[in-house]
Amino acid sequence: MKILYISTSFPKAQESSTIYTDLAEELTNQNHQVTVVVSEEKKKTNETSISIERGMKVLRVVTGNLYDVGILEKGITIFLMQYQMKKAIKDHLNHKEYDLILFESPPVTIASIVKWAMKYYDCPSYLMLKDIFPQNALDIGILSKKHPAYYYFKSKERDLYSTASVIGVMSEANKAYLLKQNKDISSDKIRIFPNTKKINEHFETPALNFRDKYHIPLSAKLAVYGGNMGKPQGIDFLCEILGSHKSSTDIFFLLVGRGTEKEKINDYISKKDLKNVLLLDSLPRDEYESMLLEADIGLVFLDKRFTIPNFPSRVLSYFEKQLPVLAAIDQNTDFGDMIINSKSGKTALAGDLNDFNNKLSYMINNPKDLKKMGLNGSRYMKENYNVKKSVDLIEDHISSIT
Repeated sequence: MKILYISTSFPKAQESSTIYTDLAEELTNQNHQVTVVVSEEKKKTNETSISIERGMKVLRVVTGNLYDVGILEKGITIFLMQYQMKKAIKDHLNHKEYDLILFESPPVTIASIVKWAMKYYDCPSYLMLKDIFPQNALDIGILSKKHPAYYYFKSKERDLYSTASVIGVMSEANKAYLLKQNKDISSDKIRIFPNTKKINEHFETPALNFRDKYHIPLSAKLAVYGGNMGKPQGIDFLCEILGSHKSSTDIFFLLVGRGTEKEKINDYISKKDLKNVLLLDSLPRDEYESMLLEADIGLVFLDKRFTIPNFPSRVLSYFEKQLPVLAAIDQNTDFGDMIINSKSGKTALAGDLNDFNNKLSYMINNPKDLKKMGLNGSRYMKENYNVKKSVDLIEDHISSIT
């Protein structure tokens, strides 16, 4: 197929890889012709350009700034983006033909661009739905039903679902939720499309000794959290966990990433004078890979207030590196079911400190079981979350509607 992939994030190969770059590369490897159209913040570049990246054409469209800016600037950027991307597509891809428009959400505001592209190229679209917005923001208090923004985004969400020819959701719980909350969507339109990743079978011995560099004791198990540090992660509970282990010498917590709540974590660490916690910004890729290879436990956190079933993609990196998982989850996700069924780790309800710490203590004191969990996760990923499966699913789902 000739695929036009419209996105708001597609890092260059030398920067990093994501589940989306992995998918685009695998589609290309399997002889699909992929063209990526991605928004590029004006603080990074001042010129719209098209070039070959990762073996495919990538059109980088200069837009306003979207990340680490105020809400007004972000709102203006989102509003203008649809017009900027349409113009760039017309200017650079005017005489092309496509069989499929591929896109992901968030953001929900991307629907207008996709709807226009479907008409422009006369082809269906495939939505990879990774978040149910604005309900997730409502759950954790970022939005209120009293605020006009909620109703604006709710209308954009309806546009998103009605625009897509196929909606790929991450799990069965996601499908059930979407059908329950959107009676006008046919069940045939929604397909299971889990998060997947390119699997690296061979890991080189890291050149960097991560524990030595950051003075992490060899006698302590290293529990790592890598990813966003925002309200969706339930940071208050994370801080509570860290504080409860202030005197522990058998566990060391390493937190890597950025987010709106990062300063809150940093302030808590300083206030409590926690010596067995290290908070770092996003690391260079080689350092992050080294860190995961030296870690013992991969942590996942979800806010307990969620009514939508989240399915965190960061678990894929843990599975790939054979890291057992300890997850603090809400009551509505089926992510915990996957962890239990795959025997790849332990789960506790977010907010239940006693249960979480009991599970953590078990993992610290049972190294043989810890190793088994890591191997189980790796095996489960190879069987269920290989990016090759995503390509098969897209091909199958699209063939069923054309």
